[in-house]
Amino acid sequence: MNKEQKVITFGEIMMRLNPMGYYRFLQAEQWESSYAGGEANVAVSLVNYGIGASFITKLPTNELGQAAINAVRHFGVDTSNVVRGGRRLGLYFVEKGASQRPSKVIYDRANSSISEAQPSDFDWDAIFAEATWFHFTGITPALGGELPEICLQACQHAKVKGITVSCDLNYRGKLWSKGEAEKTMSSLMPYVDVCIANEEDASDVFGIHATGTDVTSGKLDEQGYISVAKQIVDRFGCAKVAITLRGSHSASFNSWGGMLYDGKEAWFSPRYDIQIVDRVGGGDSFGGGLLYALIVKKSNQEAINFAVAASCLKHSIEHDFNLVSIQEVESLAAGNASGRVQR
Repeated sequence: MNKEQKVITFGEIMMRLNPMGYYRFLQAEQWESSYAGGEANVAVSLVNYGIGASFITKLPTNELGQAAINAVRHFGVDTSNVVRGGRRLGLYFVEKGASQRPSKVIYDRANSSISEAQPSDFDWDAIFAEATWFHFTGITPALGGELPEICLQACQHAKVKGITVSCDLNYRGKLWSKGEAEKTMSSLMPYVDVCIANEEDASDVFGIHATGTDVTSGKLDEQGYISVAKQIVDRFGCAKVAITLRGSHSASFNSWGGMLYDGKEAWFSPRYDIQIVDRVGGGDSFGGGLLYALIVKKSNQEAINFAVAASCLKHSIEHDFNLVSIQEVESLAAGNASGRVQR
């Protein structure tokens, strides 16, 4: 474990429930349960890569809240600053798509403990005492209540301490409107050093469009993405912008790649054709891979290659956590994409 590095991630963790296999919600008689959330997923990835990570959230003082803590602590994530209290643990339901039938997600997270959190719940000076990096996503302020203000306070404390801040825009239309997202995220983005997005996030939150791209047809134009990244850098002053490039040919088959832009130059990863086992958490695995690569000071080209390869592998893993090693990711990034049995 790299004890010189400590990443703080902040957000909601929920219980995930999905029908067995590819059953639809209406068919389900049995449900698989697991625990996940955008920032928790990133923390698990980082710990798997040997980077110290601490997950911050608020959870109910009952066995379900403890089970959520146990789920990330099992992998070595620090949970010592998790706040306990509030009414309930959030839930979300996943119906895995196949072929031309898309996956579906239903949220049941209203009045969750984190959504009712107060600024006084979090002592950011203490939380950031040994931190070198802070990561959150646009999902966290989208939960409403005092969370936009709590995120702002966290970012402000991080900046005072010289901590690098990263944010995955992660727009969720089921949580807030585009207008609400733009207003809140525009107040947070000036504190962000590394922005992670996809073409839909940039369009939905900031009205920044990738020209020559149609995600429903799988058509992607690299120059359009460079323009998106440049507009984000020019508007908010981010040091780097990473954009995932997904071509959705069907629910089962996607192409996958990414771009990293540093204000002057863009680096593109190799593209992968993916037969999907479970795509939920794919973006978070990209974020976890990117943060790791930047923290250990890989080059920009190596960083985007690592992030995309890590996320490519996650699409083959059930549930949200990306349970892969550095060696597996680097092997794929180096071109070993055959999937042959290792003996």
